Amino acid sequence: MQGTLRRLRVTSMTLAVTLAAVLAGAGVGADTAAAQERGAAIYAEQCARCHDLPDSRAPSRATLEQMSVNRIVRTMDFGAMMSVTYMLDREDRQAVAEYLGVPGEDREPPAEAFCADRRVDLAEATSARGNWNGWSPGEANWRYQPEPGFTAGDIPDLELAWAFGFAGDVNAFAPPTILGDDLFVGSAGGSIYALDAATGCIRWHFQADGPVRTAMTVAPIDADSAGDASAHAVFFGDQSGAFYAVSAESGALLWRARPEAHESTKLTGSVVAYEGVVYVPVASWEESRPLNSSYECCTFRGSVVAYRIADGEQVWKSWLVTETPRQTGTRPDGVASFGPSGVPSWSAPTIDSSRGLLYVTTGNNYTGQTGMSDAVVALRLGDGAIEWSRQITAGDEFNLYCRGQPDGCPGEDMDIGASAVLVALADGRERLVVGQKSGWVYGLEPADNGRLIWQARVGEGGINGGVQWGMASDGERVYAAVSDLGRREQADRDAVDPRPNGVDPTKGGGLTALDVATGERVWFAPPPVCPDSAPVCSPAQPAAVTAMPGAVFAGAVDGHIRAYAAADGRVLWDFDTAREYATVNQVVARGGSIDGAGPVIAGGRLYLTSGYGRNGGMAGNVLLAFGVREAE
Repeated sequence: MQGTLRRLRVTSMTLAVTLAAVLAGAGVGADTAAAQERGAAIYAEQCARCHDLPDSRAPSRATLEQMSVNRIVRTMDFGAMMSVTYMLDREDRQAVAEYLGVPGEDREPPAEAFCADRRVDLAEATSARGNWNGWSPGEANWRYQPEPGFTAGDIPDLELAWAFGFAGDVNAFAPPTILGDDLFVGSAGGSIYALDAATGCIRWHFQADGPVRTAMTVAPIDADSAGDASAHAVFFGDQSGAFYAVSAESGALLWRARPEAHESTKLTGSVVAYEGVVYVPVASWEESRPLNSSYECCTFRGSVVAYRIADGEQVWKSWLVTETPRQTGTRPDGVASFGPSGVPSWSAPTIDSSRGLLYVTTGNNYTGQTGMSDAVVALRLGDGAIEWSRQITAGDEFNLYCRGQPDGCPGEDMDIGASAVLVALADGRERLVVGQKSGWVYGLEPADNGRLIWQARVGEGGINGGVQWGMASDGERVYAAVSDLGRREQADRDAVDPRPNGVDPTKGGGLTALDVATGERVWFAPPPVCPDSAPVCSPAQPAAVTAMPGAVFAGAVDGHIRAYAAADGRVLWDFDTAREYATVNQVVARGGSIDGAGPVIAGGRLYLTSGYGRNGGMAGNVLLAFGVREAE
């Protein structure tokens, strides 16, 4: 690895040194040439070690070159790269962006992309049946739509109704929320849109500080404070760590907060709203910060924060690492070490209203080892006090410094990144079902402090393995798709080739149906087979699963969305999203890998975002709406 890094640096620095001469020969002015040379040199020193590596989690250089200069700057200032580029001053960030990106501003939506009628009226829509609000239609996080507006028999007749492009983006990973005639969705560029659910025209849009991958959660505002019982707020977080309440009717900012002051904070998990309070899970990317060899790792602590909907006042905050991090030693290279740290919460909390509890799932420790990492934690809704905690995997300490050392890390990065699913069985019993990156699914007893009832293996597991983003349940079965993304070396590929290759077409994927009561396997749908001619050929299925009566939907890294029969796992429908689209808002858009959020079903339509340019996947920037083909 060190040899590869040295070759990458030499190659990139050689490009930087020769760039000025090339630009001068092309007639580019001295100031522009100097700025380009400066940007190339900074990229070579600070960025190439991640973005030029074929097996990096970071977007490839080719992906960056599709982005606008302002989008790259925003990402470094406030977005996913903020914690890595914090050591660069503003001029250096601008130089790197201008070296990599497409010149110009992010384009405003054209006038013709807006609806003739821009009104959003949710007075009756929020109580209508068949909506999809937030991560799941219900507070128990089943990801099950009981009233989809079409039947399992209609699924083979699903066809594209419209496509909406996210201008300048290379990822589309935020799921939409649909309430009646209105759709709310965020984007990797931080733009939040209210769309007409039937046509995709824009009612309003709002610009956040950083990328948004959470679902939009809509809730009524307290009439006593707002003076209008029909007013609603849209809640979401971004990857700069900011949390927003925006008017659902107008798109105006109502209030904003920062749930955690740590500069590496990011909000990935969707929030839940209940009885005038909104609950926010807090995560970070500090686990990756030790890629900077001088970074003193680590001091972030995961938490859950509750805010009053009416005015944004904090109700309570509950830490998932109870001890304040302190210096624990010094690394061999002289950099101070801190701990304990970590335990982010990546996913939407689950509400157990009968017990007055909020269930959150957690990730690994970054440094040190504590009792609530890789766990399910039950918090009291009223005050955030910990009622109980059930640790699934102990000792999972992981960060990118120890991963690069000869002895590795004590842990293997086995986060629980998917929401817990609370299922009420027909006989009155309940199960709290949890899926993990380890490839295991667990059935816990919520009435007995999360006591383990059953466990079932559904995949091999790993850093990019197991259950990644979410499972679904219809009350009798739980449906778990696995990633298990595989990578393989390509002997004929140059080390600095930025194309998103290297995924293994023989590794990953598979959808399993388990009996909720017992954990016994009901059926298994084998991984999809993709042709070698595909731009990215991987059967991995990391995206969240969605269910409806008679069918289960799962997306894959190969860009396909597939519907499976709930009875036996037969494929009912298969649509390849990895292509270009004519969009209703006139944005050049393409589908890609499906990762993160899964499809959403509401009002007789299936909605899906497509495009994920990380982990070897295909970039994309599109929201797709499917409806049942009308009989001729």
